[in-house]
Amino acid sequence: MTVSSGSVSIALCGSGGAGVMTAANMLVDAAAHAGYYALFSRSSGPQIRGGEAAALLRLSAEPVTSVDDTYQILLAVDWQNVVRFAAELPLSADSVIVADPAAGAVPDLLAGAGARMAELAMKEQAQTIPGGRPNMIALGAVASLIGLPVEAVVEVLGKSLKKKRADALEASIAAVRLGAEIAARLDLPCRRLPPPQAHQGRWAISGNHAAGLGAIRGGVRFCAAYPITPATESLEYLSTALPRVGGVFVQAEDELASINMCIGASFGGDPAITATAGPGLSLMTEALGLAVASETPLVVLDVQRGGPSTGIPTKSEQSDLNIALYGLHGDAPHLVLAPQSIADCLFTTQWAVALAEATQAPCIVLSDQSLGQSRAVIDPTPAAPFVARRLLAQTPAEGEVFKRYAVTNSGVSPMPLPGTPGCQYTADGLEHAESGTPSTQSSDHARQLDKRLRKLLLQEYGPHWATLDGDGEIAVITWGSCTGAAREAVHRARAQGMSVRLVAPRLLFPTRPDDMARALDGVTRILVVEQSHLGQFTRYLRGEYDLPARPEVFSRPGPLPIRPGEIHARLAAMGK
Repeated sequence: MTVSSGSVSIALCGSGGAGVMTAANMLVDAAAHAGYYALFSRSSGPQIRGGEAAALLRLSAEPVTSVDDTYQILLAVDWQNVVRFAAELPLSADSVIVADPAAGAVPDLLAGAGARMAELAMKEQAQTIPGGRPNMIALGAVASLIGLPVEAVVEVLGKSLKKKRADALEASIAAVRLGAEIAARLDLPCRRLPPPQAHQGRWAISGNHAAGLGAIRGGVRFCAAYPITPATESLEYLSTALPRVGGVFVQAEDELASINMCIGASFGGDPAITATAGPGLSLMTEALGLAVASETPLVVLDVQRGGPSTGIPTKSEQSDLNIALYGLHGDAPHLVLAPQSIADCLFTTQWAVALAEATQAPCIVLSDQSLGQSRAVIDPTPAAPFVARRLLAQTPAEGEVFKRYAVTNSGVSPMPLPGTPGCQYTADGLEHAESGTPSTQSSDHARQLDKRLRKLLLQEYGPHWATLDGDGEIAVITWGSCTGAAREAVHRARAQGMSVRLVAPRLLFPTRPDDMARALDGVTRILVVEQSHLGQFTRYLRGEYDLPARPEVFSRPGPLPIRPGEIHARLAAMGK
């Protein structure tokens, strides 16, 4: 008995060493090999590495940018501390729980959903195969239950385990086939994958790796950073990718050193990036002000997590918005961008490099844990048409005095490479005259403030400033990682005849009042969706934009993701 739908969501649970993450990664790769798209995230406890965890997957014949409302299959190798993740594992009466009877009874928090239950003795069955492992039994069982060809899994095993001993590969293949055979006999009413689309060479990539690739494509050739969850994977990628393109990676002693190294590298002519999370961004704010005052381009990738302080390092939240927008002292205009999907981490980071270089300003890219540490199967992303071009100064004519901070119509002044004859100047955090000489004159201060803002306001951002979808009377306004769920909810509402549109800014600063007014033309009701406790994005919208209606707000902090069905329910209530 099967249930047809466009996607299947699966949760794999197990204690440390049970191998559920390994099985989940192989399932994603097998899905990609068979022609499907996928989204894979993990929920782990405060230990950050090791220990119990839940692998959360959604497979589909269409691109996937959001978790679904419920999980159709929950498979548990064991139940160790699963209560930590119970709120993140929504089930329904249409769900199926498959568990090893040796692990004990299904916890009440999960059993109460009314899901159908089945037993699969993974540990016992694994022991029938020399070298067999329960997670490979689980992998074969899940593939069978959702209709994923077992041969696709076997193909992935061959690639993943090619460096292992031959008997290890043989044991894994035998366990996968056995798990598939047993699951086929369970006759469970599982939702199965639809036929895949034609495909060629899709990528399986995380948001952190995509951001690193975007930085390389954008022209970054220097990175200094200090490891921090959940941004570290972007640094691991850049540490190996930068040397291959003639760049340099430095693991600094702390966040203060890392951003100042990047400012120095950029001053020397190399586009630079650092990556961090909320606590690190707090430490970097003084140096960001230096980059604003000295007009030195720089990109800071902030992979947001739950706060304040150490907060929840392994969970996602959109609560760094205020510090990214307003956290620098003084009037310090700078760029703030936010990617909207794992694939968009690549596009937005590449764009950030180009904008930082063009405007000679620092740019903060607000990713988050749910984008950075999740892995997706996506179509190959061609390089965006953004090239990092810095307006370089040339040796001035004889008798001409070089003015590094000359007040220009565009606000951008030629920036010399160190050693350019005749282009010596002072670059520091003090306010200055056009020459760079420190100044306390009110006229110099006002001119330089106007200049630093003008160059951002006059920059050409084009249609990339936001994602716009539809022209309905109700507008869902959201940002960052909430965009995927909001888009899916908007499409569901439209399918039911509602007049709904989506507006998701990618460029958060400088604001685009004229563009936003056009995007909201004809709107009579607004729903703002965000993942923060204080409604930071709502306050930003109301403070920076003239909205056509007072917005309703769907806001909550992490770690629970906002799901499409929740947004759809709010829209349905607004439409009555």
